[in-house]
Amino acid sequence: MNDMVRTYRWLPFITALFVTTLIISNIIAVKLVNLFGLLVPAAVILFPVAYIFGDVLTEVYGFARARQVIWTGFFCNLLAVVAIWIAGLLPAAPYWSAGVFSTPDTAQQAYAAILGFTPRLLLASFLAYLVGEFLNSFVLAKLKIRTAGRFLWLRTILSTIVGEGADSLVFITIAFSGIFPPDAIGQAILSQWFIKVTYEVLATPLTYWVVNALKKAESEDYYDRGTNFNPFQVRS
Repeated sequence: MNDMVRTYRWLPFITALFVTTLIISNIIAVKLVNLFGLLVPAAVILFPVAYIFGDVLTEVYGFARARQVIWTGFFCNLLAVVAIWIAGLLPAAPYWSAGVFSTPDTAQQAYAAILGFTPRLLLASFLAYLVGEFLNSFVLAKLKIRTAGRFLWLRTILSTIVGEGADSLVFITIAFSGIFPPDAIGQAILSQWFIKVTYEVLATPLTYWVVNALKKAESEDYYDRGTNFNPFQVRS
């Protein structure tokens, strides 16, 4: 029987958490925060969780299932962005500003400032997400075969180093080239990369617990032998 036909009890729940994490991260990323002297988007507090979910999905269900979830997250996020954009174009009600802003115009400006994603930022975000997530899943799947399923901690950390590194590089470079000086861009890339990898390291015990619980509950421990790793492949 085709592996993609098999149903899993917890996969829809993990998918929902992954998609929710992704969408919330992209919304709160507009705010820059200062963490121990490092200037990073507020999404850094949540977005690394998406990579932890990516590790869990690939480790338990395999690359093909993870690929489905990655694309599901992409299109759900695209839907959210389109809905926010259309809502921003709709005319504001005259009483919308009551008790919050002085006029509907200032309320509209605040909406645009927080949720009015620029095309450049959207392109950077979408490309970074796809490149980072697929690299993360690919590296983990290959290392699982190479290590015969041992050293989960090593596989999750190494895959995160590659995936999060690519994500940070693509996003910062596309989003801020020509806006920030090269040294500031380099610092931003390294800062995000360091924080995200540290996040993964600290979350390793939780990742172990979730992976072991899911393998037992789903009776699954997938090895990607013979898997087509083309990210655009529809079938396994």
